[in-house]
Amino acid sequence: MHLYLRTHVAAAPAQVWQGFTRDLFLALAPPFPPFRLLRFDGCHRGDEVHIELGAGPARFRWTSLITDHGTTPDGTYFFVDEGRQLPPPLRYWQHRHLMQPAPDGGCYIIEDLEFTSGSKLLDRLLWPAMWAQFAWRKPIYRRWFGRPAKVPAVLPAG
Repeated sequence: MHLYLRTHVAAAPAQVWQGFTRDLFLALAPPFPPFRLLRFDGCHRGDEVHIELGAGPARFRWTSLITDHGTTPDGTYFFVDEGRQLPPPLRYWQHRHLMQPAPDGGCYIIEDLEFTSGSKLLDRLLWPAMWAQFAWRKPIYRRWFGRPAKVPAVLPAG
């Protein structure tokens, strides 16, 4: 299943890239499910992120490996995390984070995700919850990296 969200922020791609820190990761966590950060190495190839989801006896580990990072010729910064140990019902997870220059200034933070549970029906049922988890990030990104300036509307002469 594919999920794609884009948030326009005021900061340049390099500044946003530098801002992907442990503190931002914690700020981006949605209120549900409860989670605890166990390890955060960063966003460079080879880094790992380990979290524990849930509470009480229903706790699940989620381990992701940063498999790639870099800058494209158009100035887009990116990193990719892939799930190595996933909570049920997930079987596959790849999350591309892109910080793409915006033509009118700032950049677009793009969340480009592929996930599957192994069941097309269950994937469709999970999609709205996944969308909500990542839509939650939009106002947080804008608080951290600023709202883009509004471009004034050009009124026709007359």
